[in-house]
Amino acid sequence: MYRSHTCGELRSQDIGQKVTLSGWVQTIRDKGNLVWVDLRDRYGITQIVAEIEAVGADIVEKTKELGREYVVQIKGEVIARHSVNPNMSTGEIEIKAEEVNILNASLVPPFTIEDETDGGEELRMKYRYLDLRRNPVKDKLLLRSKVSLETRKYFDSVDFIEVETPYLIKSTPEGARDFVVPSRMNEGEFYALPQSPQTFKQLLMVSGYDRYYQIVKCFRDEDLRADRQPEFTQIDCEMAFVEQEDILQTFEGLVKHLFKSCRGVEFTEDFPRMTYAEAMERYGSDKPDIRFEMEFCNLNAVAQGKGFGVFDSAELVVAINAKDCAGYTRKQLDKLVDWVKRPQIGAKGLIYCKCNEDGTFKSSVDKFFDQDALAEWAKAAGAEKGDLLLVLSGETDTVRKQMNELRLHMGNELGLRNPNVFKPLWVVDFPLLEWDEESERYHAMHHPFTSPKEEDLELIDTEPGKVRANAYDLAVNGVEIGGGSIRIHNKDLQARMFELLGFSDEEAKKQFGFLMNAFEFGAPPHGGIAFGFDRLVATMGGSESIRDYIAFPKNNSGRDIMIDSPSTLNDEQLAELNIQTTHTVQ
Repeated sequence: MYRSHTCGELRSQDIGQKVTLSGWVQTIRDKGNLVWVDLRDRYGITQIVAEIEAVGADIVEKTKELGREYVVQIKGEVIARHSVNPNMSTGEIEIKAEEVNILNASLVPPFTIEDETDGGEELRMKYRYLDLRRNPVKDKLLLRSKVSLETRKYFDSVDFIEVETPYLIKSTPEGARDFVVPSRMNEGEFYALPQSPQTFKQLLMVSGYDRYYQIVKCFRDEDLRADRQPEFTQIDCEMAFVEQEDILQTFEGLVKHLFKSCRGVEFTEDFPRMTYAEAMERYGSDKPDIRFEMEFCNLNAVAQGKGFGVFDSAELVVAINAKDCAGYTRKQLDKLVDWVKRPQIGAKGLIYCKCNEDGTFKSSVDKFFDQDALAEWAKAAGAEKGDLLLVLSGETDTVRKQMNELRLHMGNELGLRNPNVFKPLWVVDFPLLEWDEESERYHAMHHPFTSPKEEDLELIDTEPGKVRANAYDLAVNGVEIGGGSIRIHNKDLQARMFELLGFSDEEAKKQFGFLMNAFEFGAPPHGGIAFGFDRLVATMGGSESIRDYIAFPKNNSGRDIMIDSPSTLNDEQLAELNIQTTHTVQ
């Protein structure tokens, strides 16, 4: 056998045993007649020692032949380590090498395989198989594996069954672009890779499988960022004969179980809930980070009508209160002004008001607002001596988005977004539809199968923009980790929804006729939720980027630079698929 124990297994009680270890060489320290080797596998590191007086010159010379990342087998005796290393789980012992076998040599790695590596991201992605040897990446994948296992345990405990749905499906409009796959056997026709298993899980409800889940790959051809990948994983779930409260309770239970079993974090109280309208008014976000305060304060009543045109012409004048920040210097404030003016934020400027310790106020608009007026600002925002008000104004939707970004930026600047503190929040009562100026029609805020709130049904023909959805999202620390809705299970209501979204009868039948037909055969009331598995695990790990929680991720251009994908097809393959390309890759 190649090994009797792993490199993280042996302890002081194993002293005297003859063992065989196999792994990768982490480091070598050559002192002439004495050589130490740190041998690593995914379980840990064990120190190997070869000393001429103990094992002879041949073993020492063989040990000196080793290089970093060589794959080796060591046979020897477990002995007490002369200098105990408390930072290693195996730090009380070492292995006196009696036989050294090189199983495979290694080139010098292009970056150091250490926790703090000297490799940049692109280099590490090119050699991802080496990057995966590093502890920080390994620990993230172990957390992912643990969350996956505990997810299945929880669902099994509450009578869900796991059902796999197809990857080769029909292209349907779901917001993002589909990845498409040509069909050789059906000339001129294409499959699409699923953006979610939405219609299949609804069909499973019609089939009587009232509690379904799967941990499933999904695909969206959209612009990438830290929390997006072209292929990503969902915990996809659906339940029949349920109302919204049943869904929230069931999946709040899942999240509580995962945090307790995988992070040792126990939530003893129900997750707070907030309507979409309230979240936008208080935080300018439908996934607010509630780890810290700085809620929005509407200053329209106290800031407008004073002759300051920027405020007087605005739909909304809104402030946040940065506690104990009145000491910000002019340089720091100018830096904040420059930050909000960046194209990514798009604000034209930033107004500030310092609440000085002596009870006076100093603002960037003192010409228009006297001390009494500024005192009204402070009162409205709950600001005290030593606080700093930051104010933006403009169109309501735009300025709320800008202030949300500024609030998060200040939270980072002031160290208020502790990645090891977790604050979940349910956001409910989303709008059913949103108007798109470019296409001049409504779009589904979630998807076309989301049910409207029953009490708003009377508005669907007269004021569809005011109809609320029976939808809900779960945010943790400002990250949307899950979202879902109670579905439409009535064929007539579903047809009306398609009509509102601009589908003709023919288009609706072509895209979703199979689902509409299924609703003719006894569709139960049903609803569900999908969790972004990568985002959930990354949030639990205290990270903003999901990339290191995926074994082989794509870069921001959607490329796997390790295997050089995507790539071109040769002429024979294209001909077989009846495809011609117009773009020539240089």
